[in-house]
Amino acid sequence: MKKGFIFDLDGVIVDTAKYHFLAWKKLANGLGIDFTSEQNEQLKGVSRVRSLEKILSWGNKTLSPEEFSELMAKKNDDYLSYIAQMDDSEILPDVPKILHYLIDNKQGIALGSASKNARAILEKVHLIEKFQAIVDGTNVSKAKPDPEVFLNAATALKIQPEDCVVFEDSVAGVQAANAANMISIGIGSKEVLHEADYVFNDFTEISIEFIEDIIKK
Repeated sequence: MKKGFIFDLDGVIVDTAKYHFLAWKKLANGLGIDFTSEQNEQLKGVSRVRSLEKILSWGNKTLSPEEFSELMAKKNDDYLSYIAQMDDSEILPDVPKILHYLIDNKQGIALGSASKNARAILEKVHLIEKFQAIVDGTNVSKAKPDPEVFLNAATALKIQPEDCVVFEDSVAGVQAANAANMISIGIGSKEVLHEADYVFNDFTEISIEFIEDIIKK
């Protein structure tokens, strides 16, 4: 049996959410807008354009198209300066255990992330060679909950969507996996990710036996 296992990046393989938070907070505060960690949660799995639109609406601010583009670029520059310091110590616990099991058992492994910096991050944490396919923000036109990113990953793996499994930490990502007719595994809170087929707090709760059962389904 061969399944395709598609991993989101932020909050699943590495915790870059903290760096997004710092970069968005710096941008928002620069505009005189308060920005909380709760608001940051609402930006998970959301494109950079839509994230900035949300922040501006929270602060009742409007920008010219030129200012909007400048701020998006500045936010990304700030974010890149944070992730430039990353190394493999930032891989979340037990992610390598699951990746190695899937590789040893010749399963399909892909990345399905909205991040345009996904390849740079995977290189920083020395995981890029583990993935047979990488679909990121540079390859898709529709943001999650649209299933495009995961359907493209399935196509790249040459595996049917119904034979794919998605690891996601955001509501939009779980909805995208469900829309793609894939098995959805939420990484995080059961209260937040209740639409997922399965939910675990993190990969330390995912046993090899569970993965074996998923492969056999």
